[in-house]
Amino acid sequence: MTDSIAQPESSNDQEKPKRIFKIIVIGNSNVGKTCLTYRFCTGKFPEKSEATIGVDFREKAVEIDDEIFKLQIWDTAGQERFRRSMINHYYRNVHAIIYVYDVTNLATFESLPLWINECDKHVIDPEIPRVLVGNKCDVDDEYIVVQTSTAQRFADTNNMPLFETSAKADNQQDHVNSIFLLLAHKLKYSKPLMTQPKLYSQSLISIDRTNNNGQTNTINSNSTENAAGYCMC
Repeated sequence: MTDSIAQPESSNDQEKPKRIFKIIVIGNSNVGKTCLTYRFCTGKFPEKSEATIGVDFREKAVEIDDEIFKLQIWDTAGQERFRRSMINHYYRNVHAIIYVYDVTNLATFESLPLWINECDKHVIDPEIPRVLVGNKCDVDDEYIVVQTSTAQRFADTNNMPLFETSAKADNQQDHVNSIFLLLAHKLKYSKPLMTQPKLYSQSLISIDRTNNNGQTNTINSNSTENAAGYCMC
């Protein structure tokens, strides 16, 4: 098995048959969705990063077992007023989904059930590959508020692999690439990413918190009970 980033197309490359896969990247504003897609497609971190208005669209060719595919990566605005008019077009003919949260911002993690429910309403095929990505892992540990164990429980419950990475750190380039190459490989062979049953209707987040008396309380959030999609804090 050979997975790689394809080189720029030559005249011979253009004669090769290609399949096009549409991958959408979803999450709150300021979680680094645009930076992740930019890092994957250009190999660099953007010098300037502005809020996405509507949809940011990029393409990248990848080679899987001597076959070249084109990944179309759609990055949607996280702010509702910018995405409302685009939502139906955004979800049309989707092949894979990447959910992104910021490991330094608990609210972006707690809102994941909202994004999952939105996808379930608009994506016809519930079996398409989905991946969970915790971004901004280049910071010191003291700034990380979403622990790996918490994110892994949520990923397992929702039948998704978990990646923790940084779009900013140059030494994470291969790790960012592996997120998209994994999806391309699974799409080529139509293999599920996980084997356990899906539980999207039970999009539950459990957060352990310690109060001033040293007691630990577990707070659960279920998106079917919380219309805003956020945990009770």
